Amino acid sequence: MFVSNVRKIQSVELKMPGIRNAFKQSLIGPREGWEGWVMRLFTLKDEGCSPRHSHPWPHINYVVSGRGTLYLGGEEYELEAGSVAYVPSGAEHQFLGKGGEDFVFICIVPEEGDK
Repeated sequence: MFVSNVRKIQSVELKMPGIRNAFKQSLIGPREGWEGWVMRLFTLKDEGCSPRHSHPWPHINYVVSGRGTLYLGGEEYELEAGSVAYVPSGAEHQFLGKGGEDFVFICIVPEEGDK
């Protein structure tokens, strides 16, 4: 069993090529008893973005707050609070914040996707 609050979970700034103003919190995963999966919370600040990339695992996303764009498979989708998205294995994708506010979204991946 695991119960906490997002305000109590460490936020880590991501530093890799192609990433700008991006922060990650690993909310629930194997350490908390959810074997095989990880739920993360990403915050893109000040026009932040993830790199344009692909990987061999899928992920699902839910936008908590803010506005942004998801580049997925050659198309762009506008996202806002309440938007959901499924990114299949191997699909090229990128998240971009916009609108001068934090773009915050949940991302759930298999455990291998949170290394």
